[in-house]
Amino acid sequence: MTLPSGISRRSVLAASAATVAAPLVFSEAAQAGGSKPAQTFRLTVLGTSDTHGNVYNWDYYQDKEYDDSAHNDVGVAKLAALVTKLRAEATGPVLVLDAGDTIQGTPLATYYAKQEPITTTGEKHPMARAMNVLQYDAVTLGNHEFNYGLPLLNLWIRQLGFPALAANAISVKTGKPAFTPYIIKKVSLGKHAPTLRVGILGLTNPGSAIWDRANVEGKLTFTDMVAAAAKWVPVMRARGADIVLISAHGGDSGVSSYGDELPNENPTALIAEQVPGIDAILFGHAHREVAERFVTNTKTGEQVLLSEPSKWGQRLTKMDFDLVRAKTGWKITKKAAASLNTNTVEADPKVLAVVRKQHEKTVTYVNQVVATSTATLSAATSRYEDTPILDYINKVQTDTVTAALAGTEYAGLPVLSIAAPFSRTAVFPQGDVKIKDVAGLYIYDNTLEAVVLTGAEVKAYLEYSAKYFVTVAPDAPVDPETISDPAIPDYNYDIFSGVDYDIDISQPVGSRITRLQIDGVDVAADARFVVAVNNYRRSGGGSFPGIVKTQVYNAQQEIRQLLIDWAQEKGSIDPADFFTKNWQLVRAGVPIAF
Repeated sequence: MTLPSGISRRSVLAASAATVAAPLVFSEAAQAGGSKPAQTFRLTVLGTSDTHGNVYNWDYYQDKEYDDSAHNDVGVAKLAALVTKLRAEATGPVLVLDAGDTIQGTPLATYYAKQEPITTTGEKHPMARAMNVLQYDAVTLGNHEFNYGLPLLNLWIRQLGFPALAANAISVKTGKPAFTPYIIKKVSLGKHAPTLRVGILGLTNPGSAIWDRANVEGKLTFTDMVAAAAKWVPVMRARGADIVLISAHGGDSGVSSYGDELPNENPTALIAEQVPGIDAILFGHAHREVAERFVTNTKTGEQVLLSEPSKWGQRLTKMDFDLVRAKTGWKITKKAAASLNTNTVEADPKVLAVVRKQHEKTVTYVNQVVATSTATLSAATSRYEDTPILDYINKVQTDTVTAALAGTEYAGLPVLSIAAPFSRTAVFPQGDVKIKDVAGLYIYDNTLEAVVLTGAEVKAYLEYSAKYFVTVAPDAPVDPETISDPAIPDYNYDIFSGVDYDIDISQPVGSRITRLQIDGVDVAADARFVVAVNNYRRSGGGSFPGIVKTQVYNAQQEIRQLLIDWAQEKGSIDPADFFTKNWQLVRAGVPIAF
């Protein structure tokens, strides 16, 4: 066998060694009129993605069962119940895949990465427990798998009862894939049928090089997903794969949040279009529900099936492949996909049981009281008006960076801080504030960093954030519900503390910051500031201008924990200690009242 350039026989054999024979048997199609028509067999592939640490159908921030306006449910326990039902109903073999982002996203996942890290205790991760009960065939690594560092990721992989795939995550030391690139599953279609060999290739997201630079720099590089597919699909075919499936952690939009600095973030449709030999792609990352999409491969004319199962375990992708045995091997005669809602089943009791103690410990933790608030503070309107609850974030970030830089060459520079509205439902109630309230305000595992920006760079950054507001004519009515583009997540509406500014939404994009001052004096273009910012933004997430610079502060402190620690130390959360109304939306220079 001749292998493509750059692929060693050892790496191919290592990947093939992960092959596991599926024990399920396919029924034969009925024969009619005494003749023997070609027997049709069916392979079912079930897919999940972006479960993000959800096992129970539980909202840890609200301390109650999860529910939303569409009455979706979440969690691996719900997925497992639906998978069990479909396995029982299937007339042929069933494979189950996951397209990544599993070990981050809920207080449950955070607790076993930060409060009681499995790397210290040796305990099995709750997502390993839950996914092992469901009995996946393979999982692809998502970008959030790298959030807690490689030691925790590698331990979690060892705890799984199935392979973790990522063909385009390359070891800097060896120049070879750092994880298993693919597997070939041997699937039995019946006592008298030849074995079906299903190749499954895993592709992770190149954005991890930015978003988790501190964890992967010098250790891993991430190659282009399209190029990786073009490299490995022929290898899988050469190794005997009758069907090739890709499990990819990247959306299908073809665009990237980080511009063109790295390979494409969301290239799934491009993979289907450009790389021959692929039958279907399960994908994730964008948190969208794409029940069924077909993309024509430009080289072969074949229709490639794509499906994305939303997020958090709300949906399960079901792909069906009808096959017949031809002289040249197995041939797919029909393929289709559907999106199934997990709110149609009761949670799997086995999954609930294996994670119950860890779930209960997390519930107890998030319900600890950390401080008392003198007033109710809400983030519901934070994307379009200055609110005390975001100033709380900026106060903690400013204090932390100021203290850390005392006595350094940067001690004399003013410290500004950047925050964003992550959740409209975040609230500190008047009275007892619990860990779940703080975690509900800052829902990401970001760490705090700081860089030096000029006055011109601060203004450019604010202009970039201001572009997401819709343009409103001077005489038009203003509706706070439509003043921001509903297609833009709230976390793109970054706000600064430490400077006073106006955002004039009657002006064209790029000319909306009409006032930028400190103590009534215009900020000079060459003025210098230390700016506190989360690691995601500082690393280029969102493509905000001027912020990707060498840090003057980076102690790898998680912002959420800093918020909790500040509240515990003070004992009281009083807006009088941190709230300064320093920015506002205006129209033709006139402040907008809401």
